[in-house]
Amino acid sequence: MRRIVSDPVSSDGPPRGPRRWDDAAVPTTVTPTSVAPYDAILLYSFGGPNGPEDVLPFLRNVTRGKNIPDERLAVVGEHYAHFGGRSPINAQNLELLEALRGELARRGVSVPVAWGNRNWEPYTADALSGLRSEGAERVLAIVTSAYGSYSGCRQYRENLAATLVGLGATTPTGGDGGAGLVVDKLRHYLNHPGFVRANADAVVEAYTTLAERTGCSPAEAAAAPLVFVTHSIPTTMNDASGAQRPRYLDQHLDVGALVAAQVGERLGHPVEWTLAFCSRSGPPSQPWLEPDVNDLLAERAAAGMRSVVLAPIGFVSDHMEVAFDLDTEALETARELGVEAVRAGTAGTRAPFVEGLVDMVLERAAAERGEDAVRATVGAFDAWPDVCRPGCCRLRDGVDSGVPAACGSDEPASQADPAAPVPPAAHAVSHDDTSTTGARR
Repeated sequence: MRRIVSDPVSSDGPPRGPRRWDDAAVPTTVTPTSVAPYDAILLYSFGGPNGPEDVLPFLRNVTRGKNIPDERLAVVGEHYAHFGGRSPINAQNLELLEALRGELARRGVSVPVAWGNRNWEPYTADALSGLRSEGAERVLAIVTSAYGSYSGCRQYRENLAATLVGLGATTPTGGDGGAGLVVDKLRHYLNHPGFVRANADAVVEAYTTLAERTGCSPAEAAAAPLVFVTHSIPTTMNDASGAQRPRYLDQHLDVGALVAAQVGERLGHPVEWTLAFCSRSGPPSQPWLEPDVNDLLAERAAAGMRSVVLAPIGFVSDHMEVAFDLDTEALETARELGVEAVRAGTAGTRAPFVEGLVDMVLERAAAERGEDAVRATVGAFDAWPDVCRPGCCRLRDGVDSGVPAACGSDEPASQADPAAPVPPAAHAVSHDDTSTTGARR
């Protein structure tokens, strides 16, 4: 049974009614059609190459400060050859950008929505400069990473802090840089009903496909195990992610349980599920979260598994890590093992997810105006805070890197050195598109 948590922003008022795409048990967040005090929205992502000539410069950006030779980066870059040297993430971010604009317009909300990346064009600095030139003074950023960890939260905040200082929005001494620009970050949405529902929809579709391939009913196909997949991270990073909130691993286990429950309910058959990982990098001596999805497939096949559904709940869209690590490597592993495998889609631009993001934008805006807003969540955990708490999502538990991070209460962007480069990728891990040295997009 789903547990619905209504986390009021500033009151204990009851939920205000059902969502369009879910049952009446899920509380709506807010109903206003204004995003004030925000006058712009930023879709804030990782970035990826647009063609073969972009691959090496992009990988240099991702691994800046790691002293990784071009020869090693070129090996990673070969993965892009399967896709014409172009990352799928760019087209998918454009689709999400248009979907957000469309949903906002459908609700009568008129606000510019721009797209900016940490590691490739369009860069975050360019996107924010464009918004500022159009008169924007306060921007709400939607990060294309659903879960909380250093790579999915603080690293984005560190990059944003350096960008804001570079734009003159803040000064190294803590004062107003005079640029008249403030950026906030939307809370993590892993346990928002829209994200969970979108993933459940994708998994149900995958079981339907499996039934068609194997000639059985969807309920019979549901006897096949469900393997949720996410990006592996070092165990030290996983531990650090739990300093203020549930650990990265526990976040995924909770979402997995929610999605599996919805899928089993809709298919009329309980679904056996487990969590696996992909995209491990770093030295073999360094512990990362396991099992690897390919190892798990081999283990289960040896025990008699003949069909499986793979569901990439750790990723927002079908970018390079999904397209290569799952669609290329994991599905090839399954074929070699004689296992019929279907890969479910991601949240992408599915209506529950897009509508949920817009709900959260309106929720945050209402909270900033001092109005009541119910923060809709599902599962065991309450809503992530709007402003990251001290010690949030550090690289290592209890270790202060000294790198300023925006949108938090412990390391304001105003402390950043304007001459400092954008912080490098510590482990080259990201949750919207990464790879083995640090960066596959």
